Amino acid sequence: MEVTEVTFEERHHAMEGDCRKVSRILARVGDKWTVLVVMLLREGPRRFNEIKRMVGGISQRMLTLTLKGLERDGMVKRTMFPTIPPRVDYELTDLGRSLSEPVMALGLWAKAHLPEIEAAQSAFDARGKSD
Repeated sequence: MEVTEVTFEERHHAMEGDCRKVSRILARVGDKWTVLVVMLLREGPRRFNEIKRMVGGISQRMLTLTLKGLERDGMVKRTMFPTIPPRVDYELTDLGRSLSEPVMALGLWAKAHLPEIEAAQSAFDARGKSD
């Protein structure tokens, strides 16, 4: 078996490509709407309007884009039922459920540290007013 040497430039180029791919995924999973939708779907399948009601402040267009993005990334499964009117349910896939674990951990961390964060924000804002 022949061993080929990989140059720094080749490694750097490969890492840049991976970083771009990872950053696109992180942009999706780090989006506030994605986090809220994943948290809701963790409880089980939900209909579009049910999700919209439960996620305060999200527009219909933004919810549609969020769900389509999650479906494209393999985290949400969309099931259409041939009823009148048609019924569509959204649920997490195995991949989506695996995402819900770190999302829940992040939410619990934020809740546990909320007083510290709010105190830091107040202190920062007070310094800014005196500058």
